[in-house]
Parts: sequence; C-alpha cells; structure tokens
Amino acid sequence: MKIIVIGDTHIPKRGKEIPTIVREECKNSDLIIHVGDWQTIDVYNELKNLGQVEGVYGNVDSSDLLEVLPFKKILTIKNKRIGVVHGHGKSQTTEKREIFAFKEDSVNCILFGHSHIPSIKYINDVLLFNPGSATDKRKQQYFSFGILTIDNEINAKVVYFK
Repeated sequence: MKIIVIGDTHIPKRGKEIPTIVREECKNSDLIIHVGDWQTIDVYNELKNLGQVEGVYGNVDSSDLLEVLPFKKILTIKNKRIGVVHGHGKSQTTEKREIFAFKEDSVNCILFGHSHIPSIKYINDVLLFNPGSATDKRKQQYFSFGILTIDNEINAKVVYFK
C-alpha cells in the first residue's frame, strides 16, 4: 500500500497550490494523509479529488476544517496502527507532544507535522515520521513530502524537490 503523507501546506498563505509533483504522486497512491495546517477547506476538497484522504487539523486551520477533522486519529492499515496528529501545543518539543498524544495507545507509527522539518526516526520501535512541507520549506533547503509504504512492515521515505 502506497500512502502520500503531506502537511503544513498553508494554502493560500504560504503556497498558492499543491505542487504538481505532489498532485501526481497523490493520483498514484492508495491513500493521502495530511498531518494538519491545511489552512482552508479548499485544500481538503482538492485532495479529495485526487484520492482517498485522511487527516487531522493543525493550529492555523479554519473553523470549517475543525468541524470535519479531529485533533488526532488512529488508522489501521494492513494490521498496522498509524497515529496521526499535527504536533502543536504550548509545552515541550513537537516530537515530545506527538509521542505524548499517543502514550495511551498502541501504535506502530506516528505521522506528524508542525515543525516543517522532515524526519524519520524510531523511538521504542515506533516509527516517527514528519514529511516536512511541500509549500513552506522555511529554513529547509528543499520542499518535501512523504511516501509511506505498508506491506509486512512500514517504510517511510521523504521526497525532496525544488
């Protein structure tokens, strides 16, 4: 199963549209997961035109997104439990907040955003995956998004582009 993971799109404030490379990958995926900070519901609706979409809201999302998306969610895909959360909050680091969000849950992977910094790491056998941002790279050298593949195990890859 191929899953496109994106987040922190901030459309239309930081980016004007979903980049072509991301749109094409979404069309060729089994699922699209957005880890929050869409900004407007238009992004949600556009992604739904490209494929099946799951996601959570972030700290800059409009009230209409908060009505249709949860703060966090757990998806079960091929017997793997995937936690999804944006990662915003008032204390600790983004990584500590997203781990805390699922401390009572048994998950194999946590997808998160907020920092705009792509990362792939394991803590206590849980894959932590931040795809970065495809539209607002901030101090990063490249824009980025993620590809998660799930078969017998979960594999994550960050795709970088200019």
